[in-house]
Amino acid sequence: MSAPVEANLHKDEVTGEMISKSELKRRQKERARAATKAEKEASKPTPVAKVEKGPSKATAEAEMDAGAFREMRIKEIQALRKSQLPNPYPHKFHVTQSVPLYIKEWGAEGKIEKGTTVSDAKPISLAGRVHTIRESSSKLIFYDLKADGEKIQVLAQAQNASSIEEFISSHSLIRRGDIIGVTGIPSRTKMGELSLLISSIQLLSPCLHQLPGREGVVDTESRYRKRYLDLIMNQSTRDVFITRSKVVNYIRKFLDNLGFLEVETPMMSMIAGGATAKPFVTHHNDLKLDLFMRIAPELYLKELVVGGLDRVFEIGRVFRNEQIDMTHNPEFSICEFYMAYADMYDLMDMTESMITGLVQYLYGTNKVTFHPQGKGEGKKSYEVDFTTPWKRFDMIGELESQLNVKFPPGETLHDDNANKFLRDLCEKHNVDCAEPKTNARLLDKLVGEFIENQCVNPSFIVGHPQVMSPLAKYHRSRPGLCERFEAFMCTKEICNAYTELNDPFDQRSRFEEQVRQKEAGDDEAQGVDETFLDALEYGLPPTGGWGLGIDRLVMFLTDSANIKEVLLFPAMRPVVANSVEAVAPSITATEAAKEAETA
Repeated sequence: MSAPVEANLHKDEVTGEMISKSELKRRQKERARAATKAEKEASKPTPVAKVEKGPSKATAEAEMDAGAFREMRIKEIQALRKSQLPNPYPHKFHVTQSVPLYIKEWGAEGKIEKGTTVSDAKPISLAGRVHTIRESSSKLIFYDLKADGEKIQVLAQAQNASSIEEFISSHSLIRRGDIIGVTGIPSRTKMGELSLLISSIQLLSPCLHQLPGREGVVDTESRYRKRYLDLIMNQSTRDVFITRSKVVNYIRKFLDNLGFLEVETPMMSMIAGGATAKPFVTHHNDLKLDLFMRIAPELYLKELVVGGLDRVFEIGRVFRNEQIDMTHNPEFSICEFYMAYADMYDLMDMTESMITGLVQYLYGTNKVTFHPQGKGEGKKSYEVDFTTPWKRFDMIGELESQLNVKFPPGETLHDDNANKFLRDLCEKHNVDCAEPKTNARLLDKLVGEFIENQCVNPSFIVGHPQVMSPLAKYHRSRPGLCERFEAFMCTKEICNAYTELNDPFDQRSRFEEQVRQKEAGDDEAQGVDETFLDALEYGLPPTGGWGLGIDRLVMFLTDSANIKEVLLFPAMRPVVANSVEAVAPSITATEAAKEAETA
């Protein structure tokens, strides 16, 4: 006799109950009326607190001192950890859809009419971080939930919960910053805002600290030291690092499409070679040996070309024990590739194609704007045009033109007479150069003062003297110079490349000259790498080598004036003992746990 009765029952998708058709219609109408009322309440301006009523719980907590709020929250969570009613750190919450996919599926125009709820939809479970809480009444609460860079409104009504007691107890646990899981059905307010009308909410991971207000994290030092908080609050920070990932992926795919093989080479070695820089020193306990953190992967990669891997590249970190400033960090990311049977002229074409294509991929145009002193009204800006071909500056010719002087012949730019000439030139034009004033360092300072400042749009500087480039092949038609180029934009170097030196006899003499410079006090000069010389003796084919500073390129493509803006965890000085960041909280988690046990 009961079968016909059961056949006439219908499932309430919100509560899961089996009820009559008339009861289901009554509930749906009631929910529609409640949703309309909730929408009206949400659209009203926040009322001024009445004198006879005290401030709401959320308002009172927002006005609390940060330390007091943390103490209060720790006590609450420790009590939950003890009672497990509920467990504030559950193992799992089944998410059926991400917030971006929910918005994509249900946010399409016409999918849900304004002021309606998709009552026949299968319940959907979302998870994310609570950014705002708006309590319209004790039985009506709005949340803004953020996840994966997107935001969705969550609408909680007491009538949709399993009981009023469960509604009050579960929502009373939630604070701004908490990670929560919610289950409900799609809805759209009368004003057209996509929402999730929920029947349940679960605390997944509580936030023990007060989140900053709508202004986000504005203190620069705090943003760098607490990048996790910066990412929580500032969408612009998230966008920078998404762009950075796109840059790296584009470069990797560009080289992969040209038949390059990605490899990995050692981070530590007995000789710091492959670049002119001061290395970090570390110690290997088992070998009882001091090692250098790599300043470049160059020599290893060229050894692989000797071994028959004609096109190789590596994207990774290098370490240089140098200054920290707006464009330098002690560890940074580079891409280096080596291409057999190519020279510097091939690589210049590849550089133009890669970087211009990257800008087009990111922004759909060849032009970007960069503010070298940071964004802000009245700040200096560059309009950077990546249209090819890029301008090319001949180093010696441009210096002669700028300084109205004739340089010594290229084959003598390494000797003492050239050193005196360069010293006098720097002194005459007030160009500072710290000791040791080697020919290479003096030339580098002159180039920085008179050529690099012209390189706003992407440009190449070519025609480097051999004394500046111990690993580059000599120029085929200009004695004393080598086949090398540097790419600059916004007056800073982003790329360095050359036709590789593959003559082991010439390479040994270059290394020995570097040793002499090191003995003269140049800490950045290289030593003699016998393993690399041995590899050259087996034969390195004519090869083009190329290196790109990824961090600096990302700076210019995201309009970030400081390199720390494009590094998730930049190098920072230690916090001073009595600073705000170093002050210990007034209550520890252990102390709170003891209080919870005795409560």
